[in-house]
Amino acid sequence: MRWALVKVSLAVTVMVVVAFAVPLGLVIKEMARDRAFSNAERWAATIGPTLSITTDRDSLDRAVQTTEVGIDGRMAVHVPASGEPGSVPLEIGKRRAAQRDLETTRRIGRASISEVTGGFALLQPTAVASGKIAVVEVFVPEDDVSNGVATAWLVLAGVGIALIVGSVAVADRLGVRMVQPAQRLAGAAHDLGEGRLGVRVPEEGPTELRSAAVAFNSMADQVVQLLANERELAADLSHRLRTPLTVLRLNAASLGEGPAAEQTRAAVEQLEREVDTIIRTARDQRTHAQGAGGPGAGPGAGCDVSEVVRERMDFWSALAEDEGRKVRLAGVERPVRIPVARPELAAALDALLGNVFRHTPVGTAFSVDVHNGDDAVIVLVSDAGPGISDPKAALVRGNSGDRDGSTGLGLDIVRRVAESTGGDVRIGHSVLGGTEVRIWIGLGLDGRRAAGDQNGHRLGRRKRGAGTGTGRGTGTGTGRGAGAGKRSSGVNP
Repeated sequence: MRWALVKVSLAVTVMVVVAFAVPLGLVIKEMARDRAFSNAERWAATIGPTLSITTDRDSLDRAVQTTEVGIDGRMAVHVPASGEPGSVPLEIGKRRAAQRDLETTRRIGRASISEVTGGFALLQPTAVASGKIAVVEVFVPEDDVSNGVATAWLVLAGVGIALIVGSVAVADRLGVRMVQPAQRLAGAAHDLGEGRLGVRVPEEGPTELRSAAVAFNSMADQVVQLLANERELAADLSHRLRTPLTVLRLNAASLGEGPAAEQTRAAVEQLEREVDTIIRTARDQRTHAQGAGGPGAGPGAGCDVSEVVRERMDFWSALAEDEGRKVRLAGVERPVRIPVARPELAAALDALLGNVFRHTPVGTAFSVDVHNGDDAVIVLVSDAGPGISDPKAALVRGNSGDRDGSTGLGLDIVRRVAESTGGDVRIGHSVLGGTEVRIWIGLGLDGRRAAGDQNGHRLGRRKRGAGTGTGRGTGTGTGRGAGAGKRSSGVNP
């Protein structure tokens, strides 16, 4: 397109330059010729008064020498014989025109131009006292006829070349203005097809390309939103199924011994494996879209972390009371706003609290603390369980430590919630003697980090194709949408 615009502009400009420059050059050439012969006629007219008075050689010779062209030897006067006995023609100056041209000029009685060697001769007829017709000849060199024509042609050529170059440059810039947005749009479409969902196109250029860019960006936003909905659906699946499975597993453990109890526990384990398979399949289908955006609900979305923590703790407190677990809640007395959507924070808390019930013995105490800082909010989930012998290994995707069956979605949800705000997740030893999971939630997306527990271990970013979740800190999320324990039966938090 760019080269086509340049060729069109070049062709049009060349035609315009030729159409105007060539006639203008011819006009200039004709004007120079007319100027040269007009000057010659003026010099020839200066001899007329002298010829009308006398035909004396000395007088005519002096009159010729008083002119500029006479001094240069370019004027001649041809006076015919008077017809009296003994009279002869009078010739003053150098004759260049042919005799027949002189006779023709006398016969027609008007000025004429004769081509001679080195230029042209202007022949001007003038009546003399004897009644005869004398001819004044003025030589006009070729250089005088074409004086200034070459310069004018060079100027016209320069102007024409400048116009051509300028038009090509303008056409090229216009082509760039049209082509670059199209190239960016094509490149963005290619990147989007390869899975880079964060790519967007600047909405600039001609109106049509701006409309195409707006449509592309809208389409990309819709794709990102659809994939985000898919991720939320996968998380909802784990939340909706993990809580009743946890309750079934705990209840099955209390059935005692016997064939029916073993069959029930085997069925629960089989159901957990099927749920894990479904979750892994959902994650594999959306792995290519992980870089498209965080789990937040978009700019401006947020919630009160204190309110969400109190709500989720009310939900889990029934099961905690049934199992004889002591629960401590701190730092939720006043509202604390964070840039995380309410469902996302609830899913992260359910994942961590579900891990406590799943991977610690019955009766193990746990606590949830909220700390509000200047640039971040820290949520601590601690327990008094046996802890994790190797937190670093537990944070490696695909390594579940001494616990099998984890899909790894729980801490992945927590990680995405934290990193969407510029924060992170760390696993360390709690003051209760067990494990502490620290969620660092930034209050701005500037990626700032504060110095955390030096003994803690930060959750690494998920790798493409990584394995399942890890250990106690990587159990899948639980709780959202299902009751927990005897007192929570039928509750819809």
